[in-house]
Amino acid sequence: MRVLISSVGTRGDVQPALALAQRLRDLGCEARLCVPPNFVAWAQGLGFAARPLGVEMRAPRPGVAPPPVPDLITDQFETLQAAAEGCDAVVGAGVHQYAARSVAERNGARYLIAAYAPVSLPSADLAPAGRAVAQQEPAEIQRRWQAARRGWNDRSLGRVNLNRGRLGLAPVDDLLDHILGARPLLACDAWLGPAPRAADVEVVQTGAWLLPDTAALPPALDAFLAAGEAPVYLGFGSMPAPYETNLALVEAVRAVGRRMVLSAGWAGFARIDDAPDGLVIEDVNHQALFPRVAAVVHHGGAGTTTAAALAGAPQVVAPLFSDQFYWASRVAELGLGAVAPSALDSYELARALDAALRPAVTARASAAAGQVSTTGADTAARIVVEGGRSA
Repeated sequence: MRVLISSVGTRGDVQPALALAQRLRDLGCEARLCVPPNFVAWAQGLGFAARPLGVEMRAPRPGVAPPPVPDLITDQFETLQAAAEGCDAVVGAGVHQYAARSVAERNGARYLIAAYAPVSLPSADLAPAGRAVAQQEPAEIQRRWQAARRGWNDRSLGRVNLNRGRLGLAPVDDLLDHILGARPLLACDAWLGPAPRAADVEVVQTGAWLLPDTAALPPALDAFLAAGEAPVYLGFGSMPAPYETNLALVEAVRAVGRRMVLSAGWAGFARIDDAPDGLVIEDVNHQALFPRVAAVVHHGGAGTTTAAALAGAPQVVAPLFSDQFYWASRVAELGLGAVAPSALDSYELARALDAALRPAVTARASAAAGQVSTTGADTAARIVVEGGRSA
């Protein structure tokens, strides 16, 4: 069986796609990938055929003009159509898949789509991704979904239908309905992010698609961890952030009397002085690092939230946009940590850190590690192979 997996976005979007590809290969399938250009080498290094899709999602580089942006919808259609030859199934990993269903239809392949967060799926009980609104009324949730549908259609429906016409396919009326189909997969942990109770579609929750990582930690990091009390991890992954955020993070950790590990990430976090209480790292194995830290301070991406919960580490979430507000609310509701304001200052962050490091919270976070399933990608791979769930 040949399966084409399409993923766009940052590392948090692509890593689950690679996890699914590995499980499909374990089941004897040929998995092909279309991923952003900066992740092609990663996919190929894992032994998969991979093509560049769209543009590199990366924070702006000082003094470097951004490359011209192509028509990303047309690019998806052209890239996926070229890659889908001979494929039995096309899987969209993440909901921003403007071409995957059309390419599957054109090639007679099955189509499956996976959302990474419950707030990506229209429902009567969860508003779409965006800034969190506490205790939303049903009428407000409905209004926000109507606005979200209009946004999808206004921005992209015309170009999707233009490209469908080029493939000899009929136009569609509602883009979000077209992308999600009748039975989308929900690729997040059922305890951390349960499926909406009143979804407009039949949701099939697989669990999070986790990519096993056996890489050792760099020697300098391993030595730093061993040299004293467990530090606080600070990292915003693929999110940009100003220097003021870097400063606030360092000052807040010092205010609670902890050492720190700063993940540079796309924000370029760095030490602000030569004090021995901090270490700056690049990308490392979170599965090896998070069990050895006192708390994880992050932006609220689905992958980091899941990795911290699986490690039993308390969390402080400072959401910036989209589903990050949802994951921040879940961390608070489950008692796994605290939420900090998006506009971070050292005082508010220190308060949140102090709350997350309290013994009752650390105990809950430690106990929660056993609640998170690690079999989501296996479940999804079996669904793809068995053909039981498709749009």
